[in-house]
Amino acid sequence: MQTLPSTQNAALAAQLEFAINDKTKPPGSLGRLEQLALQIGLIQQTTTPELVAPAMIIFAGDHGVVAEGVSAFPQDVTWQMVENFLAGGAAINVFARQNGIALHIADTGVNHDFGVRPALWNTKVAPGTRNFAKVAAMSAQQCETAIQNGRALIADISGNVIGFGEMGIGNTTSAAAIMHKLTGIPVADCVGAGTGLSAQGISHKQSVIEAAVALHAHVQDPLDVLAHFGGFEIATMVGAMLEAAQRRMVLLIDGFIVSSALLVAARLQPTILDYCVFSHQSDESGHARMLAALQVQPVLKLDLRLGEGTGAALVYPMVQAAVNFLNQMATFSSAQVSEKSQ
Repeated sequence: MQTLPSTQNAALAAQLEFAINDKTKPPGSLGRLEQLALQIGLIQQTTTPELVAPAMIIFAGDHGVVAEGVSAFPQDVTWQMVENFLAGGAAINVFARQNGIALHIADTGVNHDFGVRPALWNTKVAPGTRNFAKVAAMSAQQCETAIQNGRALIADISGNVIGFGEMGIGNTTSAAAIMHKLTGIPVADCVGAGTGLSAQGISHKQSVIEAAVALHAHVQDPLDVLAHFGGFEIATMVGAMLEAAQRRMVLLIDGFIVSSALLVAARLQPTILDYCVFSHQSDESGHARMLAALQVQPVLKLDLRLGEGTGAALVYPMVQAAVNFLNQMATFSSAQVSEKSQ
């Protein structure tokens, strides 16, 4: 696997910090926007970064573990929501349109035949994963195929900002299992309500994951964890994330499921974290602990738990603001404004 390029550049970081501090404001007064400006400048290796043709991919796939009764909704909702995305009626469609983000939908493994649809990228590995409560969710070859499919999708993206969204009934169960295996955090602290489980449903979901973890106790390597517990949409995201970072793109990371894919990618290539803007802290139980395990801070906390990439779309104006103030805001010297007395 090719090593990701580093964003670290001490001389450039110093130039960016000087440019940020020279703006007509007290040092640090734009808070997180200043950190974003520095990060994006380092990603693009310039003091004048620009955002070009932002895009979002929704990765859709079905999960065999749904057979264990871990979701409040039936599996058919996955393909029905893909149809909603294609029709432009979902929350992510609204937010993407609002913020000028091109939206793409990828069928990575939905248990439905959509036929040939110009607006749907067909990267289907299989019509859903197997039930990981009984066997590995996918074979090692299927996992590798999904990862390579994700890399290929990024080749069709012309811009330098990419958001990640997902759709897949049952995928919070996969994400929680991946989180537990890769962080060691107890399953009880990884499991949440997903699409709206009751307390009894959450307890059952926890039991299913704990039994599956015991069944696959030998699995430790990140790619093996992904193959045993992941979904095709999660595996395809892993490949897309790695390729996007390889191309020095800004990665907008959404909520719990997208973060689980990033967790796998970060275990494979820790440098990928430097390319990621963690858009928000989801209201899904476990996401705050996952972000803490990654040692990252989200930009927003809006109590979202919808998925679809909605948080990533909502944070994009903040990313724009960070780049715009760096490029357009006057400096103390150009505006003839007196600086702070020593």
